[in-house]
Amino acid sequence: MAKNEEKVCLECGTKIKGRADKKFCSDQCRVSFNNKLNRDETAYMNNVTNILRKNRRILIELNPQGKGKVSRDKLNDKGFDFNYFTSQYITKEGSVYHFCYEQGYLALEKNWYLLVTRKEA
Repeated sequence: MAKNEEKVCLECGTKIKGRADKKFCSDQCRVSFNNKLNRDETAYMNNVTNILRKNRRILIELNPQGKGKVSRDKLNDKGFDFNYFTSQYITKEGSVYHFCYEQGYLALEKNWYLLVTRKEA
């Protein structure tokens, strides 16, 4: 950029004063610009994150001791969504634990679930 060339805010177009690498005239314009840039992606991501957080809260509520059993009906009554989890752990025997962050569950027989809390390594 030439020395005499004026910089303008990427959001509102007003003249920028200050540092040479400044792109926005204010924090409000910077936040507004980035919100517009990420809007489509963010709405979906926020919805998924909210579901995962709700699932985690439900598992914590139903598993205060770190290990327990609960029925599928109880999970459903609380609004648990089995379609969303953050990871899986498959044992050598082939059992599949699903985790919402550190809170996990394993499907047992007759619509019962084993709840577990993953300990940090």
